[in-house]
Amino acid sequence: MEDSQVKVRPSQEKDVPRVRPGIPILLAIIIAQVLLLLGGINWAIKGANILAALAFVGFALLFIAYGGLKALKPQEAMVLTLFGDYYGTLKGPGYFYVNPFCMAYNPAAATKLGQSGDVSASKTLNLQTNSEVNLSSVQLSDKKIPLKLLTLNNNRQKINDVLGNPVEIGIAVIWRVVDTAKAVFEVENYKEFLSLQCDSALRNVVRNYPYDVTPGIDTTGDGIADEGSLRGSSETVARRIRDEIQDKVQVAGLEVVDARITYLAYAPEIASTMLRRQQASAIIDARAMIVDGAVSMVEMALKQLEDSQIVDLDEERKAAMVSNLLVVLCGSQDAQPVINSGSIY
Repeated sequence: MEDSQVKVRPSQEKDVPRVRPGIPILLAIIIAQVLLLLGGINWAIKGANILAALAFVGFALLFIAYGGLKALKPQEAMVLTLFGDYYGTLKGPGYFYVNPFCMAYNPAAATKLGQSGDVSASKTLNLQTNSEVNLSSVQLSDKKIPLKLLTLNNNRQKINDVLGNPVEIGIAVIWRVVDTAKAVFEVENYKEFLSLQCDSALRNVVRNYPYDVTPGIDTTGDGIADEGSLRGSSETVARRIRDEIQDKVQVAGLEVVDARITYLAYAPEIASTMLRRQQASAIIDARAMIVDGAVSMVEMALKQLEDSQIVDLDEERKAAMVSNLLVVLCGSQDAQPVINSGSIY
């Protein structure tokens, strides 16, 4: 359903018609107001009350013209509506003049995300929800839409992996607005919409992976077990998260450039248990390696003694020698040698 809508309306954005330079219009308005004010005063002194009243009314009406003056910085846009209809999108740096009855529209202007484009140097926002806070007390002087790359830092989420183990994971998403008309008209609030889709995509992808490599787990959905994991396949996981977010937010005219995992750990309630499990697994692997090496060394020692014909050992003495060598090589502490000065028999 969403794909069909995107195909029908691949882009809704259009340019604002009849855009004029703002500086000449501003000077013209100021000069006209000065002339009307002086003319009204002069006619009032001469007793031409009707002309004076018309001059003062014209002076007051010219204040409406100031509403058509718009200033934009680089990588900024402004969506304008005229009597409720979409009028066009104003882009590009400069000072412009448009229809004074146009109004800038951006329902997400008062929404703050944990992202680079919304962080103020004079005020630090304490984020209490998953990556977004609505501040009703923040009054913005304009409703411009940034077109530059923005970074959304989602708070850590607790998600069960494919084995049911709770893990905490956080991501950073680099995104931007590519269609301003879709961003403000297709969804109620494109920032909240992006944040929600990031949370949803993160859960959908993470639950397909184990934290560590686990035999017999299919993480790709092709029916074949693989070695994918959250810890070892971070690039693949991040790419799948980015693709899923992009599929969801393209209806809002947003582009997800990249996604990266910024935090990954077991949840606190099982972190100590999993740490002991990892330590036990590491000890077993280390012991297995030590035993393999010790057996090889014992085999090599027996073979060299036999080839050199230094001593002739029967099967019982070989077994005793093997036992002693394995104890020495596999022991966790240094062996204390006992010197036998008599016969080995």
